[in-house]
Amino acid sequence: MMKVKVVVMPKAAVLDPQGNAVRDAMRHLGMPEVRSVRIGKYMEIDLDERNGELESRLRELCRDLLSNPVIEDYELLKDESAKRKKSK
Repeated sequence: MMKVKVVVMPKAAVLDPQGNAVRDAMRHLGMPEVRSVRIGKYMEIDLDERNGELESRLRELCRDLLSNPVIEDYELLKDESAKRKKSK
């Protein structure tokens, strides 16, 4: 069994109104030090390791289903100690 974590975040050039609202609320609640907040999605997926093409299929699913590549980037994190692999 293999666990994959997927992190989807708005691209840096894309406005994040939800993040801005949270930033403003944090400032209002006494944290003027908060410069910015970005809000995204986090998913954990448990898989059976059976196929050597698993990573390419996962990237395809991230691109086509779990993220909107026009406005979002995704990262795949395989196993607890795996290195981050950021989309381009």
